[in-house]
Amino acid sequence: MQENASKYAESLPAPAPRTYVHTREVQYRGYRREDGLWDIEAELTDTKTYGHERPDRGVLPAGEPVHGMVIRLTVDDAMKITDVAVGMPATPFPECHQANPPMQRLIGCTLGRGWRKAIEAALGGTQGCAHLRELLFNMATVGYQTIPLYRRHLRKLAGLPEPLLKRPPLHVGQCVAWDFNGAVVKRVWPQFAGWKPQKD
Repeated sequence: MQENASKYAESLPAPAPRTYVHTREVQYRGYRREDGLWDIEAELTDTKTYGHERPDRGVLPAGEPVHGMVIRLTVDDAMKITDVAVGMPATPFPECHQANPPMQRLIGCTLGRGWRKAIEAALGGTQGCAHLRELLFNMATVGYQTIPLYRRHLRKLAGLPEPLLKRPPLHVGQCVAWDFNGAVVKRVWPQFAGWKPQKD
């Protein structure tokens, strides 16, 4: 199989001589639904560059998915999950499909603080599928990239003012660029420069 080099490969140092063996493709998408809800989707595909034998599937040719999985979370404006749909068209074992029904335990959870703990409580260990859990982790970030920013875009198109924030957005204080004492916060959210969370 021919390697499709990363579009960002040139930002890395040149690699040592090597053999291309495995690809995991992961993609996330966010959608605004006509009924006012939102769909956050994630899909994962694992392929090998060589034919190999699987215990329950026989010989898989190069490029045939070992894993092919997709999740759709439907959420409201507050990012609370109202529905979960899962597809598993390619799995290494038939038993993998037993991980589908427990995914419904996520209904009522919110994509926000505590999301990883909610995943672990509902689907951790042998309650669920490791690959579905991996996909779920980043769906909160995709929800955040999709919902508040698009709502802000719609407000701007409608000529509405920005709402006055009493607390900093959740992402502020969560990475080096969004340090409360850093230059980005001073430029973008100056009212929260130097902000310290109140203790309960």
